[in-house]
Amino acid sequence: MKDLKISLIQTTLFWEESRKNLDHFAELLNKIIEPSDLILLPEMFNTGFSINPAVCAEKMDGTGLQFLKDQARKKNAFIMATLLIKEGDDHFNRLVCMAPDGTFQTYDKRHLFRLSEEYKIFKEGMKQLVVNVNGWKIHPVICYDLRFPVWCKNTYDEGEYGYDLLVCTANWPASRSNVWKTMLKARAMENQSFVAGVNRIGDDGNGTWHSGDSMVLDAKGNILWAAESGKEGIQTINLSATDLKIFRDSFTVGMDWDKFTINVNS
Repeated sequence: MKDLKISLIQTTLFWEESRKNLDHFAELLNKIIEPSDLILLPEMFNTGFSINPAVCAEKMDGTGLQFLKDQARKKNAFIMATLLIKEGDDHFNRLVCMAPDGTFQTYDKRHLFRLSEEYKIFKEGMKQLVVNVNGWKIHPVICYDLRFPVWCKNTYDEGEYGYDLLVCTANWPASRSNVWKTMLKARAMENQSFVAGVNRIGDDGNGTWHSGDSMVLDAKGNILWAAESGKEGIQTINLSATDLKIFRDSFTVGMDWDKFTINVNS
């Protein structure tokens, strides 16, 4: 496994204005000059966190997915982002991991935020996802999922870890920024994994302020990069495969993790 370069984009989102957001991200993606293996965008990058499917939902052949496909090819990088997707009568907060060749995998948000009534409008996901990006096993979760350590829990079996990098894409409000930062650190330490959290900034359509506080942490919980709070930021970080292996081999917590299964009920 070689080192992995990831890029994070922390920025404001235009409320329920897909075209405006796509144009905005096209400009920001052009600012990523150095090669990157994986680019991370905030939750619902094209609309902001809206529970208004009449305005924001699109199908899997819509403009948002086509944008990710075009940009992944152009940047020669995987891109992870979530969109509000309509399938039949159901709506999903769906993460798409788009590969440079146009193939993709998806993950539907499992834990739907009760305070915003997301759970009343969207359908929850039923399975986890681990994506292979250049030999790295990457486990994506979406915003509120971060509060559920069992859903984020890494595994260890005969020398193999379930994942090497936990990614969380979010629209996490500034009023709970301390929780966001604390949980990112906790997930890194308890799972002996790199963690990358990408969050938006600015007000949403409900007047809720987001400070961003995007960050990348190593498996010890050390901060490798933290975005300036409330400011737009684009950063590319190198994740050391050697450092991860040395730490895991020297501090073998994974060998003592409890074995478990998750029962998923609709």
